[in-house]
Amino acid sequence: MDKREARDHVRHERTELLAFLETLTSEEWEAESLCTGWRVRDVVAHVVAYDQFAPGLGWHFVRSGFSVDRVNLRTAAAWSSTNTDDLLGRLRANVIPGGITRLIGWRVALQDAVIHQQDVRRPLGRPRSIVPERVVGVLECLVDPPRLTGLRSRAGGLRVEATDIGWVWGDGPLVSGKGEAIVMALAGRESVVDELTGPGVARLRR
Repeated sequence: MDKREARDHVRHERTELLAFLETLTSEEWEAESLCTGWRVRDVVAHVVAYDQFAPGLGWHFVRSGFSVDRVNLRTAAAWSSTNTDDLLGRLRANVIPGGITRLIGWRVALQDAVIHQQDVRRPLGRPRSIVPERVVGVLECLVDPPRLTGLRSRAGGLRVEATDIGWVWGDGPLVSGKGEAIVMALAGRESVVDELTGPGVARLRR
């Protein structure tokens, strides 16, 4: 997809995430997500933390040694006590995000929005049907991540097939399953690997 299409998908995905979050109870906001050590509210805090160039954000990067993982932990912790109405208000004002989120590109912003919505929905038992074009866009980003994000692909040396959307990538031992499950597995959500099949699954799990 081109930049304009990716931007539109980001807007729709974030709008859907907002509508979903508005249905959650106070107990669900405190539930564990698929992100280890993060509650639902921590995931949402992470999603909105980079949407504007807030004071102190640069200092978080410096104190974290410019490590993406460490700065994610610091920013989420800084926002973790924010009340849910304020988190929703921040997301509502940024369904088309700005700040660092826009700087890293619409493809990565789409990846972030799709994966983190699933990080929340899966543990709460609230499945959904994701537009196939979004799943393909995220898969393409995961197998060939932009250098700016500091990420690397977990799909190297594997043949990956999304059986429900006709997407195939790579060469090597086969890993197959539904596109959404492949997205979450390539994003490092180990519990989802059990939903995939093929001789390459053990390698992917490692």
